[in-house]
Amino acid sequence: MGISGGKDSAALAIYLRNKHPELDIEYYFSDTGKELPETYTLISNLENYLGKKITRLEAAPDSPEDSFDHFVKVYGGYLPSSSARWCTKKLKLEPFEQFVGNDPVVSYVGIRGDEDREGYISRKPNIQSIFPFRRNIWSEDVIQKVLQADAIPRLRSHYEALSEPAQHTRLLPVVEAPLSRTFSQTQKLNALLAADVRLFNRVVFAMLRGTAYPLAQAAEFSLLDNDENLVRADIFNLLRRSGVGVPAYYEKITFEVDGKQGEYARSRSGCYFCFFQQKIEWVWLYEQHPEKFALAQAYEKDGYTWMEESLSDLIKPERIRRIKLDALAKQQKNTFSTSAYLLDVLDDEEEVGCASCFI
Repeated sequence: MGISGGKDSAALAIYLRNKHPELDIEYYFSDTGKELPETYTLISNLENYLGKKITRLEAAPDSPEDSFDHFVKVYGGYLPSSSARWCTKKLKLEPFEQFVGNDPVVSYVGIRGDEDREGYISRKPNIQSIFPFRRNIWSEDVIQKVLQADAIPRLRSHYEALSEPAQHTRLLPVVEAPLSRTFSQTQKLNALLAADVRLFNRVVFAMLRGTAYPLAQAAEFSLLDNDENLVRADIFNLLRRSGVGVPAYYEKITFEVDGKQGEYARSRSGCYFCFFQQKIEWVWLYEQHPEKFALAQAYEKDGYTWMEESLSDLIKPERIRRIKLDALAKQQKNTFSTSAYLLDVLDDEEEVGCASCFI
């Protein structure tokens, strides 16, 4: 299990330790060298709670510089961006896959039940992703194989063998229904999950036999009985009740603009200069961690910037005022319980841009 420093991966470690203590999980943290201090505090707190060390992975262990600075030089000063995320590949994915090697591995991923995204799926056949927070614990590639047209006879056979005869009338028409424009894979998946999550998990587990997936080698798998669906509020509750605590950069801080009050915080873990940050988060960094902002600003040279405007322009007083007013307007329009700056599409765990995007 990868620990990113964000809320979801930390909560997943706590959740599985409490609910499935029989799992012997190895924890790791891909250290870019550019994390906020709160990230390292969380790692330390988790180690104390889990009673295990979290292995630190470095992308350039033999370099005199930290991993990020090493690869900035390798790429000639070219900064990562949403269209060229070399940081994810070089600092997260490659160290993880080298660490795993060729051993069969189950990778537990902290994507929540209220998130509409898949997360990282390795191209290496020896790594299989499992999503314990979701009602559907299986990755997209597994679901595609299980629900494809030529798998229907096997799917039916396993449902007949693993379910009660009284269930067949209700289940088998769904099992045998082919995918079409009016009955999508998502619809079929949801129908089977709604009928019986645990039964569906047992059928999928049986269908993995004979494949190259790591779980094909397992005689049993305790998460087959998982049928919970944890959402954002559950994650914060897990962290607070455990005593590990919520990373401080998620805690909202009040700001004032034109006599009005708003709130800001980080919506993600990861590097303090993450290019996926919203403008209000850059302002948060400038005002709450000015030393880190200055370091981020120092990377902007030779025409390379973290986004479409430079950090020097972003911190001009009138620009900060406008960013805060825009953030305040979004917060006031937001009808949900969470603040507007915590947009689902950018909600951390991890996590379009860093470790959290795949662990």
